[in-house]
Amino acid sequence: MGYGGSRGGGFSEQYRCYSVAMMQGNERQNVNHGGKIILPQSALAKLASLHIQYPMLFELSKGSHSTHAGVLEFIAEEGRVYLPHWMMKTLTLSEGDLVTVKSTGLPLGSFVKIQPQSVDFLDISDPKAVLENAFRNFSTLTKGDNIEISYNDNIYGILVMEIKPEGVGISIVETDLEVDFAPPVGYQEPTPVPRSRPIMESKLRKEVEERLATPDSAKKVPFEGQGQRLTSASKGKSTKATSSASNTISTTNTNNNKSGKVVDILDQDGSEAPAALNLPLGNLYFGYKYVPPKSAQDAQATEVKAEPVFEGAGQTLRPPRKNARSGTNSPAPSMASSTGASSRAPTPAPPAEPKPDVVPFQGKGNTMR
Repeated sequence: MGYGGSRGGGFSEQYRCYSVAMMQGNERQNVNHGGKIILPQSALAKLASLHIQYPMLFELSKGSHSTHAGVLEFIAEEGRVYLPHWMMKTLTLSEGDLVTVKSTGLPLGSFVKIQPQSVDFLDISDPKAVLENAFRNFSTLTKGDNIEISYNDNIYGILVMEIKPEGVGISIVETDLEVDFAPPVGYQEPTPVPRSRPIMESKLRKEVEERLATPDSAKKVPFEGQGQRLTSASKGKSTKATSSASNTISTTNTNNNKSGKVVDILDQDGSEAPAALNLPLGNLYFGYKYVPPKSAQDAQATEVKAEPVFEGAGQTLRPPRKNARSGTNSPAPSMASSTGASSRAPTPAPPAEPKPDVVPFQGKGNTMR
């Protein structure tokens, strides 16, 4: 039985406290990592006689330490109360110590700010769903409590930093609760990675560095002569090579740099935009060497003509043979392959010689009968 009794119309008892792990039967993870306690059956009879309204909320205290909890079942032995392990640490209780359990009322909470006590909490892919499922095992939240939740065989400590409405605790039964997260204990902001330089800036800097490193005497001079075309359309016309000034880049800032030194296109830390390019009038820079397209005459001159197909006739090397019977010349043997296919056009036959006049037989014959 409890120590003490009801005072002032409320429930107030003292019990020997034990952790949930000391209960007989199977282990209850939802109780050990929740915010509800287990009272004896006599407490239910007293609460019923006092007409305590649902949900039944209690204040647990020992000396200057206090917290709040709900009740899960009334199956504890008489004179005992079973608490979650984190609640015993909050109240600085040991197994078998006396704790005061008193009924109380708390307002419905609307906001809570929590702080995970380990950076491992950041490994949870969906913390909102995990907290929503874990808070089902809690009836109250007390400001300053370091509660524990279990997820995926891991235990995470969470500190309750702020609650609304302001007070010592709130009820989270059948209410919409807004949750805010503070950075976990031991969390450090990642070091910002320097941004990668844009492609245009890197090309400009590389080209400027190459031009500065190359002495004037070693620079290549483009061809400045004249050329003649073989085609009649452009015969006699010459084209001059484009000046190398069109491909040069001038980075001299005439307004701000009176000494004529080349201005670096990038600042030291790369946090600002590069300096403007002061190009000669009529020049554009695209980040690479510009190759003008060919004109219509150049394209026509470089066009490759198709090779003509052989269209002539062939001659045989053997003379025509005479036919012994008819006296005519027989055509030369064919040059076709054994398969009957010829890779060339058929050779025309030589002109036939005139045939001699043949007189038919005009005599008479006699029969032997």
